[in-house]
Amino acid sequence: MNIYKLLQLNRKIKNHRIKFLGLYLLHRFNQRYLAVNLDPVMACNLRCKMCYFTDADYVKTLKGQFKEEELNQVAKTIFNRALKLQIGCGTEPTLYKDLVKVVELGKLYKVPYISITTNANLLDEAKIEALLKAGLNEFTISLHGVHKESYENFMQKASYEKFHNAFRAFEKLKKTYDFKVRINYTFNKDNFYELADFFKHFNGASFDILQIRPIQKIGNTEYNDFDLDAIRADYPELIQNIRSQCKENHITLLAPNTIPENQRVNASSLIFDYTFCYVSPQKFWKDGFNWNHESFNAYSKKIGWSKTLWSNIFKSEKELKSMSNRLNYEVEFN
Repeated sequence: MNIYKLLQLNRKIKNHRIKFLGLYLLHRFNQRYLAVNLDPVMACNLRCKMCYFTDADYVKTLKGQFKEEELNQVAKTIFNRALKLQIGCGTEPTLYKDLVKVVELGKLYKVPYISITTNANLLDEAKIEALLKAGLNEFTISLHGVHKESYENFMQKASYEKFHNAFRAFEKLKKTYDFKVRINYTFNKDNFYELADFFKHFNGASFDILQIRPIQKIGNTEYNDFDLDAIRADYPELIQNIRSQCKENHITLLAPNTIPENQRVNASSLIFDYTFCYVSPQKFWKDGFNWNHESFNAYSKKIGWSKTLWSNIFKSEKELKSMSNRLNYEVEFN
């Protein structure tokens, strides 16, 4: 399954009523439509300046990890409704000792697409290969600086050398295994211009997708300059150069054509809250879901989930635009 073609299809279908009708039918007929985002452990090995892990008070609230029996129950409860399983949503999944088992459970329940979001600093060739053998489809790698100085400045406790060692392993293993590597580059006014040197530091043979996304406020972070006006005028030209280089290297680019205005809501994101399912030792989908003793279908019936999806077919786009702007990029295949 190509998850990026589904994203592209979501953008092409402009009518939100059609989308909600599709979700309603998928739910009623027990089909897969959820993007399950799983944090198996509530911890991180880095302290990235644009991340809430630099907020000491907030970090104190993040506790726990799934035990083996809990992980099995998570899979039993929700994996059969997952179109995609993303391991690592706000924490670092490579700190979880049973990470390979999470992937194996995803394959056992026939989840079509399984990815891991990681900073890659704890990955080596052996760990990468073990995950691939378990059935992993994609590594999504967080990156906050092209150059060593800015990388290690923004991603505190990270090693530029370890990061690139992982990419050398990706390039090597791509000769044997069929998998994707996606780089998520979060830019601000201080790390934006070094994107011009991106392909001087990253070999196009080591990754497949590049996402370039503007900084967003996600908590009380150490770096808190969210004003992008200083680079707004220069953005289109630089991103066009990146677009050309991606095309030359057969890289899929996910990037906005212009820097989005803060209040703009992307119509493609209107269904986000109805497909997104967050699972961690502290939360499971919606408050009140007793997932250890209650099935997904039983709880959905109790809260009238079918009725919610059905009623959204008849709501105006304006009524639905209270949702956040999640898909603030264009998908381009090369």
